[in-house]
Amino acid sequence: MAFDEKKYNKLIIAVSILIPVVVAALFGIKIPNAEPLRMLPPIYATINGLTAVCLVMAIIAIKNKNVLWHKRLMNMCILFSLAFLGMYVAYHMTSDSTPYGGEGLMRYLYFAILISHILLSIAIIPLVLFTYVRALAERFDKHKKLARYTFPIWLYVAVSGVLVYVMISPYYV
Repeated sequence: MAFDEKKYNKLIIAVSILIPVVVAALFGIKIPNAEPLRMLPPIYATINGLTAVCLVMAIIAIKNKNVLWHKRLMNMCILFSLAFLGMYVAYHMTSDSTPYGGEGLMRYLYFAILISHILLSIAIIPLVLFTYVRALAERFDKHKKLARYTFPIWLYVAVSGVLVYVMISPYYV
């Protein structure tokens, strides 16, 4: 029996709405008397960096027709993204947000990167899920068409996540 991608469309849409809503809601919830998980930001920034590396390696793998390596690397990217999400939520449920202390042009640059990172991190959820399901369904024509958009956005989100961390890290308490 073939994998039916269409039966997953509603689930993908629901998950794509649910994740940002739940993250936003949890962002405002603090666990009382919880020890701040200050060690998490450098870990999840590293995970963003590893995601970027794996994305580039996956593109190289598929261009070299190494489908198995491409598949494994893309699965790693999804696992890294899930790990990032869990750590990000855990950090913000135990720690206050760190205000950016830079000034002038750096402040504008920081917020431009941060805002684009946040907006595109929301947009990438359905793109990744639809692209992934099309591969599982072996609809490689559709997979490839959507991956052309998914890849650069996901890569930007991963790299900009590292940049945001590097720019805010001097202001962590």
